[in-house]
Amino acid sequence: MHQTAEEPKIDQARATIISTIDSSSIELRKINEALHSHPETAYEEHFAHKTITGYLSSLGFSVKKHAYGLETSFEVEVGTGGRLVVVCAEYDALPQIGHACGHNLIATSSIATFLAAAEAMRRHSIKGRLRILGTPAEEGGGGKAKLIDAGAFPKDTAAAIMAHPTSAHQILNDPSAYDGLAGFKLIASHKFRTEFRGKPAHAAGEPWNGVNALDAAVAAYNGVGLLRQQIEPDERVHAVIEVGGTVPNVITDYTRMNWNVRSPTIERADKLLARVRKCIEGAAMATGCSSTYIR
Repeated sequence: MHQTAEEPKIDQARATIISTIDSSSIELRKINEALHSHPETAYEEHFAHKTITGYLSSLGFSVKKHAYGLETSFEVEVGTGGRLVVVCAEYDALPQIGHACGHNLIATSSIATFLAAAEAMRRHSIKGRLRILGTPAEEGGGGKAKLIDAGAFPKDTAAAIMAHPTSAHQILNDPSAYDGLAGFKLIASHKFRTEFRGKPAHAAGEPWNGVNALDAAVAAYNGVGLLRQQIEPDERVHAVIEVGGTVPNVITDYTRMNWNVRSPTIERADKLLARVRKCIEGAAMATGCSSTYIR
């Protein structure tokens, strides 16, 4: 087989990538364990920001802290000319249960990718630009959306990449069905909040004069609970009552719910959302409350 002039360079770059990751593995493991033991929620990832930017600075990179107007974002770029590839690094955790989604692993793998590719570009004179971008608030808060609006992903971006861990039980049933990038199934998600407004009254003295917003929230939650029997096995609806009232002897006049509607495709997610909204609107109608949506 004829070998092109580029093939030896690719092989050399690949070897450099592997050796760089191997030589950095001890420090990368320390960062991974540090992030895991200090879980931080959306836009509060100050320890993660300090840890990652400090490590990159110690390696001689010029680090832009608090990038694009976000306190816990950062950016490092190397290379000149050619296409731009952005490596996204997530590092926020879930409230109460910490890094259950493995964003500490995402950050570590993104740092490893950036270090290895940057070294290969430098050592083998590979043209192009490589950027690592800290993307906070991925478990809730729309970090990447704010970064897009702020210009973190310019029009000449050729690719924006990252790796995401997945649970073993998702692949054990059929390991042959997953390979490389195909190993993780992405899903469409609608995130929104619902407010219910009623009318306060004394719960013991004159409850008939009140309009109970807590009843509306409970009815909406229960309605979706019944709906779950008729949704596809790969679809999900999550909800919590964020504001549920004040004291039991006052009819609750305001409640707020936080919702997440998920499906494998945006078309199916849109259809499921429409069904969920009927449950919410029906609950408002049944209790006499008004309802509003907050995106």
